[in-house]
Amino acid sequence: MDWKEIYNKRLVTPEEAISHIHSGDKIVTSFGCCEPIGLEKVLADHYEDYHDVQISNMLLIGDTIWVHDKYKGHFSYNSFFASKSSRKAISCGDADFTTCYFYEIPTVLREVIKPRVSIVSVCPPDEYGYVSLGTNVDYIESTLSYCDLKIAQVNKYVPRTHGKALKHVSEFDFFVNIDEPLPEVPSAPLTDVEKAIGKNCASLINDGDCLQLGIGGIPNAICEELKDKKDLGLHSEMVGDGVVDLIKSGVINNTRKNTHVGKTVLGFAFGTKKLFDFIDDNPNVEMYPIEEVNHPIEIAKNDNVISINSCIQVDLQGQVVSDTVGLNQISGVGGQVDFVRGATMSRGGKSIIAMPSTAKHGTVSKIVPTITENSAITTPRNDVNYIVTEYGVAKLKGQTLKNRARALINIAHPNFREELIKTFEERFDEKF
Repeated sequence: MDWKEIYNKRLVTPEEAISHIHSGDKIVTSFGCCEPIGLEKVLADHYEDYHDVQISNMLLIGDTIWVHDKYKGHFSYNSFFASKSSRKAISCGDADFTTCYFYEIPTVLREVIKPRVSIVSVCPPDEYGYVSLGTNVDYIESTLSYCDLKIAQVNKYVPRTHGKALKHVSEFDFFVNIDEPLPEVPSAPLTDVEKAIGKNCASLINDGDCLQLGIGGIPNAICEELKDKKDLGLHSEMVGDGVVDLIKSGVINNTRKNTHVGKTVLGFAFGTKKLFDFIDDNPNVEMYPIEEVNHPIEIAKNDNVISINSCIQVDLQGQVVSDTVGLNQISGVGGQVDFVRGATMSRGGKSIIAMPSTAKHGTVSKIVPTITENSAITTPRNDVNYIVTEYGVAKLKGQTLKNRARALINIAHPNFREELIKTFEERFDEKF
């Protein structure tokens, strides 16, 4: 059968597509910039037809509709990465949270959660009958191999990305046409603190290194400081707009990588139309499942991997908290530990935890004597290599407890150093 016949036969209304979802089903959806929002809204509109349906996904840019009171008993929500719109529901028990390393999420979905339904966003099919998962391959790609029901929202705004993002129309059960601009994550102007952190991080990056960058002010500030570097590589679970100019200028050309030479490798993209347009039908950018992109062994196949992540808090032992404040789930583990360990295993690699020295408008130090009670440790002290703030770089790997504490105090905000020094002297019974 010609692919067009397959596609047209499976192209249905949103109502027809969701009629194949049953009460008691578990559903997994794409997230971020390729969340199938239009189809989700149709499903939510018919909430009275369903009972005990669980929705699982990750970080959502907009509203998490599944946590609204009206859907209780009809839909429940399980997140792998809390967002602003789901934190309260998770904290008070109205939504669930599953914690695990990012590269293990596909396995947890397949073997533990066992969703029956996968709902994704795709671009329209090309002349050969292939659609693309667009900005998000991550954990969603593998669900197409085992979910009983696979529904795709076809959206002309979804970029046609390469790698394992391309899927033949025969791999889906139903297609629904809903065109809607993708949700965007715009970049804010850089602060002086972010610029200083960017400069300190860039001092640890050499020509030919292979980068993992996240999104936000600090990664963007780092990108601004890398314009004079040469032959950088990029192998990252995610990126934002900041990398686009570096790739266009040839600073990132991936020529010195050991794997996927000449290619930028991503698990998902999290930015604005600038980024979407850049990755659209770009053969030099390849999207792969997160169990490949984020597996520490795969990461370490490249030499000189530099991983850069952020956090909420670091104690004087070097323990890193990145996703909780006490018992409150703020975000998720994401790929931090995956890349910290992958970079450490990489020949010549370095892992960097970069953060402002303070929070809450300078009233709270992010370097603390002990972590906040009940907070979960994201990255254990034995995994930590470099900690960077606007005040400098602390190299912790291989250092004694005393030297770790000294190094961290030296990059803490001056307003809090006296208190930290007092803690040091009481603990170790010697002068700082």
